[in-house]
Amino acid sequence: MQPQVRYVKSSDGTRLAVFTLGEGRPLVIVPQVMTRSIEGYMEIPESRGNLERLAEKRKVVLYDFRGVGLSTRDVDDFSLDAIESDLGAVVDLLDSSTIDIFAIPLSGPVAISFAAHNPDRVGKLVLWGSAARGRDVPRSNELRDISGLIDSNWSLYLQNLALITYGWTEDGRRYAESLVTDLTKETYLKAMRELNSADVTDLLPKLRSQTLVLHRRGRDLSSDRETAATIPNARMMTLPESLTWSWLWGQNWDSAIAPLVAFLDEDSEPAEAPIPEGTALILFADIADSTGLTERLGDGAFRAKARELDGALRTVIREHSGTPIEGKLLGDGVLAVFTSARQAIESALACGKSGDEAGLSLHLGLHAGDVIREDNNIYGGAVNIASRISGFSAPGEVLVSDVVRTLARTSAGVSFEDRGEQRLKGISDSVRVWAVREAELT
Repeated sequence: MQPQVRYVKSSDGTRLAVFTLGEGRPLVIVPQVMTRSIEGYMEIPESRGNLERLAEKRKVVLYDFRGVGLSTRDVDDFSLDAIESDLGAVVDLLDSSTIDIFAIPLSGPVAISFAAHNPDRVGKLVLWGSAARGRDVPRSNELRDISGLIDSNWSLYLQNLALITYGWTEDGRRYAESLVTDLTKETYLKAMRELNSADVTDLLPKLRSQTLVLHRRGRDLSSDRETAATIPNARMMTLPESLTWSWLWGQNWDSAIAPLVAFLDEDSEPAEAPIPEGTALILFADIADSTGLTERLGDGAFRAKARELDGALRTVIREHSGTPIEGKLLGDGVLAVFTSARQAIESALACGKSGDEAGLSLHLGLHAGDVIREDNNIYGGAVNIASRISGFSAPGEVLVSDVVRTLARTSAGVSFEDRGEQRLKGISDSVRVWAVREAELT
């Protein structure tokens, strides 16, 4: 798995290097000035393994801090507003309605401020060793002891900073080398001055994201307890004392990263039952009482409305990842196939609403089975069953076969009302059908 690298401009023109790994709902890791880029992490087997495993179910997003690494180096503005605008530019680049955020030490104020200002965009917020006030971020005695090296020997300070942060390991040595290359003393001092003085405690009560405050055992808990107590419905979890602040990258998965993943995966959409290979979800829609409508409206007016609705339904079907069959036209019925039971049901419900809005209520039926594809059309017994099921539905109602219900009952976010075994014309065996009830959508 290789990371993709893209660039985006912040509001002041600063170019940011953005790295993504995997697909799915984005998890944006908000950097601080000492954070190495994903390129550096991918060079270390333990870090690479954790990142790739984390990216199996989501899109992991990192970006180089302004003035650092592959982002624009000549930067003067390190204000909280500027750094928050960087995060906003990265989120806009992702083109996702909802993202999750992971904040590491010193990036907490940026993440908290963005989540408070964008409550509809941030689903979950994780604060690891970070705080609403920069000055509350825990600092070890070792870091205080080497602070005098900043002016006297910048390179030696960075090497000691890396080794204290990552431990006396090969990882720490490589991190030290990357810091010497990617971070200047001027950038570090300017950024740290702003990050240390940041204070967004007034925004904590306004957070609406599901929030997890992670803390390392053995450190002062007072700031994290205050943070967790002030954020509505926030949770707090303590992790082993042996973890370094860089725990996400090179640490043991079960003790370090599994709690994060468990939190991120809570309330996720249930998995849909697997669709057997070669099976299609078949949607059949037909205008209710087309004969009576033709008599009332006149043939020309009815056909015009039917053609307009036909176009609208095909758009709805494509929006739900379905494939409308071109060989079927409204009047004969609109026919479509899907590879997901959930998407098929969602599309059927949306089609029903479109029909009602157009004044042409629809009979809607769904079945799953093998189909024969030929000349932009599909044939087979499963198609006939879908058509027959639609005929049993009341105008605007969606009926599904027992096969579809089984495939979708844990993932579609609807309830099903049993309509019993039905004898379908031309079908030897009876078929149990269910009415979809949208009122139970979650």
